[in-house]
Amino acid sequence: MQKPYYQDSAVTIYHGDCREIVPQLGRFDLLLTDPPYGININKSNRLSVSRGFGGETWDSEVVDEVLLSSLFSISENQIVWGGNYYMLKPSRCFLVWDKQNDGRDFADCEYAWTSLDSVARIFRMRPMNMDGGKAHPTQKPENLIRWCIAQSSVSQTILDPFAGSGTTGRAAKDMNKTAVLIEKEERYCEIAASRMSQEVLAL
Repeated sequence: MQKPYYQDSAVTIYHGDCREIVPQLGRFDLLLTDPPYGININKSNRLSVSRGFGGETWDSEVVDEVLLSSLFSISENQIVWGGNYYMLKPSRCFLVWDKQNDGRDFADCEYAWTSLDSVARIFRMRPMNMDGGKAHPTQKPENLIRWCIAQSSVSQTILDPFAGSGTTGRAAKDMNKTAVLIEKEERYCEIAASRMSQEVLAL
């Protein structure tokens, strides 16, 4: 078993390719992730090289169906941001992030495909300091991810195999859940580990 990059009582972080690490893991209550969509978002004019995002190639290809299938096979339920980019079965419970855009230059909303037996839900939050406050180009707000976890309230163990800067782990820890994060880029593992080492927020 690969040695964790970081581990505490709530969160374990692995640095590496999830295709190699996932087969070594057990089962999880919830897969909650925001994988690459294959749309080259890293090339966006809003994500300039000067901010450290412009030269990355991680979003050049969509995640393959074999990998998604393997992730689904070890999780009871799934929440996948950008699910519209994948060939997933019909779902009646989509989660929508309404960004309250007001005509700015990014999408009015984003949505996640889920396997949850529930109805569609909307989370409304304007992404303040959308770029300036982010450590990763597609980083989601912690409040949004906590809301996602709450939609699957019985889930105690969470997997995020495309962890980025660790927002899923931070949210899980704050909600007294446990999480396993996997991230290929070591610099994001370091950022995630730093976030995990902070005190748990009082709910």
